[in-house]
Amino acid sequence: MSVRPQGFVDGVPIDLAMKMLEAMVTSRLIEDRIHVLYKQARIRGRVISGRGQEAIPVGATLALSLDDVVAPVHRDLGAHLVRGTTAKTVLLHYFKKEAGPSRGRDGDIHFGEWHRLVFPMVSHLPDSWPVMAGVGLSFLLKEEKRVAMAFCGDGATSTGTWHETLNFCSVLRTPTVFVVENNQFAYSTPLDRQYAIERLSDRASAYSIPGHTVDGNDVLAVYLKAKEAVDRARSGFGPSLIEAITMRMDGHAIHDDASYVPNELLHEWRAKDPIERLEKRLLEHGVQQAMIDQLRESAVNSVLEAVDEAEGAEPPDPTRLLDGLYSE
Repeated sequence: MSVRPQGFVDGVPIDLAMKMLEAMVTSRLIEDRIHVLYKQARIRGRVISGRGQEAIPVGATLALSLDDVVAPVHRDLGAHLVRGTTAKTVLLHYFKKEAGPSRGRDGDIHFGEWHRLVFPMVSHLPDSWPVMAGVGLSFLLKEEKRVAMAFCGDGATSTGTWHETLNFCSVLRTPTVFVVENNQFAYSTPLDRQYAIERLSDRASAYSIPGHTVDGNDVLAVYLKAKEAVDRARSGFGPSLIEAITMRMDGHAIHDDASYVPNELLHEWRAKDPIERLEKRLLEHGVQQAMIDQLRESAVNSVLEAVDEAEGAEPPDPTRLLDGLYSE
């Protein structure tokens, strides 16, 4: 067994950086396998990929404590994995099995796990933002040193809900961190057709809160900036806005071929792959290639095992269809 080197990589402990790598690799493996399963008609429904922007949910969510609350969106499978969700749980959900998070009632990334303080996403973005505003307000009123974090894409920043949430949280100084995953095309609309400013983070100044722009394909940079914002919120100084610049390497969902994205832009961002970049930095700081290979092999085996177990699990029980519909 290779000995893991001690120390830091770009200000992040190497052990934590290895955890980042494991989460990003596992996230991509799960989504790639789900794409194959969909094409084989073994799962049905909608398939959405976060390929190319795994660094954002992984880096930002790792900045939270386990008592904090997070609201991921479509491309944030890594946030679920960081909070302890297993590959098997994800596959049970996509196969629509009784043991899955929604007990077979849904089958894509629309799920959460209350016991892990991961809110299920709200499809109309950024409607999870006002929810997290309320969660943050509850922490404030209860004088709890906890933080709420919400994600959205660049397209959602053009809605009234987005601006109203920032204004509300700014005025009340709620312990909230808001992360915008700027993948430059929303569904299919380029940035210059969405807004006329240079950076989305510039909008933070209108609400007298800090606004930061980071390289969304650098998981270490995402983590450090998110940690700064989380610590600030926990200390009572209110919300922050983080814009993470990235590129969605697949279409909006499996039905979208992303033909509206220039090939040269995809080529440019493919060279900035967040997993490859972190691997390179780890190797430069003394982590052995054998250790990274072992991590990848373990992740592959766990995902393949999860597919087999989830596919063979019990389907939903129709007699329990209404369970959970009403509060007890």
